[in-house]
Amino acid sequence: MAKSTKSAQQLSWQQWSAANETKYLNAEKQKFQAEMLKLEMHRLCEETEEFSHQSQKDVNKKLGHRLDDIEFWKMELEVQLDKTKTEIDNLLAYKIRVEKSVSSCEEPLEIALSCLQFRAFRTDVDQVYDGVQAELEKEVRGIQGVKELLQKTLEQTTEQIRLCRSAKYYMEKDLAGKHSAMDIDAQCATMTVPSTKVILDSTFQLQASNPDSWRSFTSSNIKKAEQECINGLNLRLLIDSMLAQTVSDMQNQCESVYAAFSQRIMETKDAKSKLEEHLSKISEQIRDTEFTIGRLKLAIEQKELPLNLAVTRMAARAERPNIELCHDPVSSGLEQEIAEVETAAKK
Repeated sequence: MAKSTKSAQQLSWQQWSAANETKYLNAEKQKFQAEMLKLEMHRLCEETEEFSHQSQKDVNKKLGHRLDDIEFWKMELEVQLDKTKTEIDNLLAYKIRVEKSVSSCEEPLEIALSCLQFRAFRTDVDQVYDGVQAELEKEVRGIQGVKELLQKTLEQTTEQIRLCRSAKYYMEKDLAGKHSAMDIDAQCATMTVPSTKVILDSTFQLQASNPDSWRSFTSSNIKKAEQECINGLNLRLLIDSMLAQTVSDMQNQCESVYAAFSQRIMETKDAKSKLEEHLSKISEQIRDTEFTIGRLKLAIEQKELPLNLAVTRMAARAERPNIELCHDPVSSGLEQEIAEVETAAKK
């Protein structure tokens, strides 16, 4: 039953050779493409490595610049922070000076008020509104005005200390951030590929600020502190001037009060001396008058005897009888004598 006819599945030698040639060419083509791909991959690896190396170099350079910037502003903050601390210490010292000045006003004010109270006990004509009274009242008003001014200045000093401390707080907070950022960036600058632990989680936040806002923030803190230090210096200069002026004014007023007291005492002594001199004269005049009165009484007593004699004679002669009761020269003489003695006694 076997037959020598060709199977329908068999190919001819030419077909077989063509098929093998096709496979060989395809294999050669794939081999060439594989070689080209290998070369391209090698080139890409070299480019990637070079790019990564250059990128790390650029980042390291930028980290260096960043560290320089942080160091610069950190030093600026430290310098201004030291100045602010010094200004706070100065203001605290001036605050103590002002507080002591307020306390020192109590004693002279109490003395002036006591003087006014004591002078209120003057009596009669001595209860006069004189130069001493005016100067004492002026001194009281002046000291009370100084106390109010010092109290207001004390409040301003306390507020300025608060503002300086506020500026100091924000600079210290900024400086702490600068130290932390410098440590982190310095650590980043020392990192290398083999020594770095890969962090796959990249959900952390960046862009809290940009370089401009970062510099502006620190510059604003420094400028604010500088302004507060300037304000503190101006306030201290004002306090120096004010204390010197108030001391001078109070001293001058104290001298004015002393001068008024001296003038008033001199006037009082002069008036007292004049009164005593006048009193002495009046007393002497009284003694002279009393002596004269005594002499007059004696004279009057001496006149009474002749008067009694004349009256007695008149009475006796009035007993003459009848026609003998004559108003003769004797009667006229007796009447004249009586009249003269009575006139002298009345004087």
